[in-house]
Amino acid sequence: MTVGIRDVARAAGVSTATVSRALGRGPVSDAVREQVEAAVRATGYRPNLSARRLRSKAAQTIGLIVADIRNPFFTAVSRAVEDAAYAAGMRVILCNTDEDPAREAMYLRLMEEERVTGVIFAPTKVTADGLTEDSLSFPTVFIDRSGLPGAHDSVVLDNASAAATLVDHLVAQGFSRIGGLFGSTSSTARERQAGYAAAMTRHDLTPLARSVAPNATAAEAEAARWLSQSDRPEALILSNGLMLMGAVRAARTLALRVPGDLALAGFDNEPWTDLVEPGLTVIEQPVAEIGAQAMRLLFERIESPDQPVRKVTLSGRAVLRGSTRRG
Repeated sequence: MTVGIRDVARAAGVSTATVSRALGRGPVSDAVREQVEAAVRATGYRPNLSARRLRSKAAQTIGLIVADIRNPFFTAVSRAVEDAAYAAGMRVILCNTDEDPAREAMYLRLMEEERVTGVIFAPTKVTADGLTEDSLSFPTVFIDRSGLPGAHDSVVLDNASAAATLVDHLVAQGFSRIGGLFGSTSSTARERQAGYAAAMTRHDLTPLARSVAPNATAAEAEAARWLSQSDRPEALILSNGLMLMGAVRAARTLALRVPGDLALAGFDNEPWTDLVEPGLTVIEQPVAEIGAQAMRLLFERIESPDQPVRKVTLSGRAVLRGSTRRG
């Protein structure tokens, strides 16, 4: 049976992060380092030397674990991460989880087996809520997702504010029965739903929110059911670009005119959103900056593992088009 870093941590009575620092000649006391080295000898563990290789500027590997590579948002973020890694002489291992906690666990094990220098990760809420600061043996930065407070560095959008911006715009256009269709697996979708609900309440309107798997197929099916009802919403906000695509398909199948019969708004300013008549109103995310900031935080975490956990919150930009224009 292979001995892992968690076995060493258990034998030494310290965290996995402390074991990594001790074996990488990081900032720990002599007593703790001796304690860890004794546990290594006792367990027969073969230490991970990646931290020493990083300091010697040798080429290293970054793990990038994304939720859905079909989502253009993650495609763009992946490009930004790869560009920064290439510039630093590092390789990238890209893994796609399809928002599946079991696949996330498998890829996290792979990252440990590959002894990566660090990981950039977009976890489901289920996985994020179970990852404490000592759960992983490598530096980790979350992108597009929030985890436990103070556990891991992260780069996120101000999701609540962005969703509220869409509600405010629709209300200003004269819409009042505004529905929201949100993904069911991530902290991002929950934050957007919370921002939507708060803005609706602020306008003395009743929130009409539903949740589905965050992909085009699930969103199309749910939107078709919802929009077929007599009390259907007159405007619909979708929490990501794939779901927005699904809603467009549902409206087309039901022969609903946009925005005459249904206003549509969502997230991610992909090229297709400007090609679909009359153009779709979206929140544009700073995807290149998200990827670059994540790499910056990861590099700084590798060099200074004991610095305070940081959360970078970026703002989106509302791109207003014909899909929400009334009259």
